[in-house]
Amino acid sequence: MAGHNKWSKIKRGKAIVDAKRGNAFSKLAKEITLAAKQGGGSPDSNARLRSAILAARAANVPNDNIDRAIKKGTGELAGAQLEEILYEAYAPGGVAMMIEIVTDNRNRSANDIRVLLGKNQGTFADSGSVSYLFKRRGEIRLDKTSATEDQIMEIALDAGAEDIQEEGDDWVVYTATDQLFQVAGALREKNLASRTQNLIYQPQTTVTVSDLDTAKSLIRLYDLLDDYDDSQHIHANFEIDDAIAEQLD
Repeated sequence: MAGHNKWSKIKRGKAIVDAKRGNAFSKLAKEITLAAKQGGGSPDSNARLRSAILAARAANVPNDNIDRAIKKGTGELAGAQLEEILYEAYAPGGVAMMIEIVTDNRNRSANDIRVLLGKNQGTFADSGSVSYLFKRRGEIRLDKTSATEDQIMEIALDAGAEDIQEEGDDWVVYTATDQLFQVAGALREKNLASRTQNLIYQPQTTVTVSDLDTAKSLIRLYDLLDDYDDSQHIHANFEIDDAIAEQLD
C-alpha cells in the first residue's frame, strides 16, 4: 500500500493482529513451498527460499512447519499442487489493485475473488490495464528505533538498495527484485534485522481518498481480500487523507 500518512499506522496495526492468526502462518508456508518448488529445497542456492524462511522465522513460524513446507515444495511430502496467479482489479474510487493469489484450484479462487469484488464495489480489470501503474520491487522494513536514517542509508545503498523512505514507525528500503536478499543480508550483518522483506508491486501514481464512505469501502474490500485464504499479498494505489484517516483510526 502506498502512503506515508495515518493509513500506514492503521495498516501496520492490522498486520500485528494478523500475525497472531493462523492464516498468517499459512501464507508464509505457501510462499516457502512455492519457493522450494521453483528453485529447489536448499536455501543456500535459492534466494527466494532464503527470504521466505527468514520471513517465517521473523513471524515465529515453528521450524517443523518450515521443514514441512519445504518438503511439500520439493515433493518429499505429498501436498496439493500450488500455483501463483496475479489478478488486476478496480476498487471503489477508481483505485487500482494487484491481487496475488496462491491456490490449488484456479477456478475456485477466480470465482471467490470475483464475488468479493462484486459485493464490495469492485471489479476485475483486463490484463495490463492496471499493472502498468505498479513497479515490481523489493521492500525491506525496519523499525525506526533500530538505527538512524544515515546509518540505514550507508549500509543499504552500499549493498545495492535503490531508495530509503520514512513511513510511520518504519524505515522502508526499496531494492531491485534481484537485490532484495543481498541488501537484507548486508543489514543483518550490521545487526539490523528486518521486520519484513517482500517483493511488492509499488504504485507509481496514487489516488488520494478524501471521502469517508469511500475510505471505509476501500478498507473493507482490502481487508476481505487480505483475509481470503488463498491471497498472499494485496497491493493498491490509494492514500487516505489525514483528516479521514483520523476518523478511521
